[in-house]
This record gives sequence, C-alpha cells and structure tokens, in this order.
Amino acid sequence: MAELFLASASPRRRELLAQIAVPCVTQIASIDETPLPDEPPAAYVERLARGKAHAGLAALSKQTDAVVLGADTAVVLDGEILGKPQDFADFQRMLRALSGRTHQVMTAVALVGQAREVAQVVSSDVTFRALSDADISAYWASNEPCDKAGGYGIQGLAAVFVSRIEGSYSAVVGLPLCETAQMLADFGIACWQMPTAN
Repeated sequence: MAELFLASASPRRRELLAQIAVPCVTQIASIDETPLPDEPPAAYVERLARGKAHAGLAALSKQTDAVVLGADTAVVLDGEILGKPQDFADFQRMLRALSGRTHQVMTAVALVGQAREVAQVVSSDVTFRALSDADISAYWASNEPCDKAGGYGIQGLAAVFVSRIEGSYSAVVGLPLCETAQMLADFGIACWQMPTAN
C-alpha cells in the first residue's frame, strides 16, 4: 500500500484522517496563497490544494510510492473569499457580514502521486443566526478566530452560531471525508486501517 503524506500543518486535517483510520506523515509544503486576479473561489482552492500536494511530492523525490494529499478551504460570501482576520476590525467586519446569512465553505482536496493526480472541490452552505456585537466581541476574546478562514471554526466555539448546514460538515472543518475516502481508494489507500495485534 502506498504511504500517504499530508501537505498541511492543520491539526484538524490530521484528526479527520485519524477519524477514518488513515495513517499519514506530515510533509508541510509552503506555497504562495495569493489569489490570482479575477480567480473564482473554487478555482482558487483547487489550485492551492494541487500546489500544496505537488510541493509536498517534490520534497519526497526518493519516495516513488508516495501519495501526497493537499487541501485548502475558503469561506466565501457573495463571491468574496474571506481570509484569516488581520485584526479585530477585520474580524468584526467579517462576522457582521456573515450574521443572519448563508455563505459557502469550499474545500478542495488533491491527491498527487508519481504517475497521476486527482482533485475535487466540495462546497457546503452554512447559515449563521443573527449575531450581536457582544457575541462577536466575546468570540474574538477567546482567541479562536485568529487563524481561521472567515474568522470562525465550526468545530469549536463558533458552533453555536451555525443554525443550518447543507453539505459536508467535515469539508467545512477542512477535509471532505466521504470524497477523500473514495479518492484514496482509487490510489490503493484504504480507510479503516486498524493496527494489527502482535
């Protein structure tokens, strides 16, 4: 069976792979994440997922049977990608815009091996209840939003903001498990890899 490498420093993606019992080795790959002019959000996340996977594979040049998983997630409102908040004012702007509305979370996953690659984008609709300024300030004070795309993490404290989700919950967290498992199977990597007893 090919060895899976995860081209991401995200602990959430590691946890999601562990949830379906897929062992992996972290192979962090740094790429330029600047959006291209007029680049659609779905194309942006797919380009980054593929770029991370290719960069990870390049760092493993001697591993001929390696498969590298790259992923990227974007929070999108009215066609605009909401990145990680720069400061409280930026965070406040984002959360006020998301308040009481439905936005999209797009996650791309790419698998790259020596001979082939595949990629898929999964989009989910997430609806927030109306948020008060007190909600927004208290959430910022938790320090949770600082490194999160769109200024929130659905798997954390911000779960109380989400009134509805249509699509893949795991994709909103950072990795669409149903689609990822199918892609891994195509590369000969099984999920539910239980440790063997000695």
